[in-house]
Amino acid sequence: MKVFLLLSLLAPVAVLSQFFLPLDCDELYQYDNTKPSGVYTIYPGGPTTPLHVYCDMNTEGGRWTVFQRRMDGTENFFRPWENYKSGFGNVAGEYWLGLDNIFLLTMRKKNELRVDMEDFEGGKVFAKYTSFSIDPENYGYTLRLGSYVDGGAGDSMSYSNGMKFSTYDKDQDTWGDNCARRNMGGFWYGACSHANPNSLYAPHQGTSLANMKFYWQHWKGVDYSLKSISFKIRAVSDAVAVQEQE
Repeated sequence: MKVFLLLSLLAPVAVLSQFFLPLDCDELYQYDNTKPSGVYTIYPGGPTTPLHVYCDMNTEGGRWTVFQRRMDGTENFFRPWENYKSGFGNVAGEYWLGLDNIFLLTMRKKNELRVDMEDFEGGKVFAKYTSFSIDPENYGYTLRLGSYVDGGAGDSMSYSNGMKFSTYDKDQDTWGDNCARRNMGGFWYGACSHANPNSLYAPHQGTSLANMKFYWQHWKGVDYSLKSISFKIRAVSDAVAVQEQE
């Protein structure tokens, strides 16, 4: 009788484990906080649309869902609108998760944003924002960004707040003449931009393509191409969200 009762109590746990469909890396961590950083499957669009993503489980307590990552120039980020909409690359390396997926990740929860970057001399800094979300496609995936939290990088992202996403084959009318030459990858551009993380990977700083490098202006300037950069989001607790509203 005791054995039967014990099995009955354990049965729901087994069912939960089998059908656990995390929306993001935060839910994966909450379910099992021993998981290391790596590639996992999440389900922001529901059970029929699994999505592979890199989860950063180490940085600042972990739980980060990475939606952009560059580290060695192996992936071409000079892509048209449809590629940035659906996503591209290798989630174990360099990739862009896709605007539709990013929208799904940010529509259900309040998320914060962290941007980690590194230069070729070994320097590492980050920029953090108290909230991050984007509008759906019919509103141009407009960027909604919270307050800047200093991590040494400087605030090069707030300039893009409220901007629609654009690529070389879409919404070029938002680019200024001087900036259109350097915007080689999709991003939230206005007349110009202080951040250009999806542009040309240029490890040789003396290249004549200086205006096309991928940069974070308030850290290294527009003529320095970074070694690596990654954009990651994680859910903000209800308590933190309420405190910020107050």
